[in-house]
Amino acid sequence: MNTLTISNISKTYANGTKAINNVSLKINNGMFGLLGSNGAGKSSLMRTIAALQEPSEGKITFNGVNIVNKPQYVRENLGYLPQEFGVYPKLSAEKLLNHIAVLKGITSNKDRKQQVEDLLYQTNLYQYRKKAVATFSGGMRQRFGIAQALLGNPQLIIVDEPTAGLDPEERNRFLNLLSEIGESVIVILSTHIVEDVHNLCKKMAILSKGNILTEGNPTALVDSIQGQVWSKIVEKKDIEAYKKAFKFISTTLVSGETEIKVLAEQKPEEGFKAVKADLEDFYFATLASH
Repeated sequence: MNTLTISNISKTYANGTKAINNVSLKINNGMFGLLGSNGAGKSSLMRTIAALQEPSEGKITFNGVNIVNKPQYVRENLGYLPQEFGVYPKLSAEKLLNHIAVLKGITSNKDRKQQVEDLLYQTNLYQYRKKAVATFSGGMRQRFGIAQALLGNPQLIIVDEPTAGLDPEERNRFLNLLSEIGESVIVILSTHIVEDVHNLCKKMAILSKGNILTEGNPTALVDSIQGQVWSKIVEKKDIEAYKKAFKFISTTLVSGETEIKVLAEQKPEEGFKAVKADLEDFYFATLASH
């Protein structure tokens, strides 16, 4: 069992921006969802865990080793798929994976060849192994990104906004691949897409402005507001008044009409109907309450 323990870490950049504020988390094997909007501090936290930058304060241990003092330990056990994953334009998938494997210290030709072949099969890219990665579609490139992250059998895998920009079919294929991987290692899924976390993760945390607002099991978190979510079709001009009057969750367009959702233990007023809560409701309600 792998354990990542993040204790009271903060990160303030040279320009004074505080990207992470006193964050503490304990993460074991399986898929862990870190949910937050763009600019919430997710990428800063991922970069700090990956030992690409030091925290300004606090401690991170991986399997009992302090990785702030010994960053090489986590690097040797890490697979990382950053938000922007660049590739060499003319290299084939097979050659590029082989090159990355050498950089990761897989020196045996036989081991390297076997790992590259296995990962191309696992990510369903074997038939495209001779094609230049630069010609791949978005979904294929993300699957290649996971293949390179899995080289060297890492025990900690970080994927940052992996499904942004993928079409539904590619997204499903990619998420299935992630869930297979996440059974015997730690996989941290950093995303702003609520559905990805709900489908994949047994544990999650919500990050906003560098702070952890809440954490737990997605189903249990949703259950905590079940029976308290109400919706109503309203005029656009009345939205601000509803925001002031109630615990406002969100507003969406439904068949061209504006639907609002609010949080209340009893029916807020005439015209509201009870709706089944989902993780998106919990997410927006949590952001609103903070």
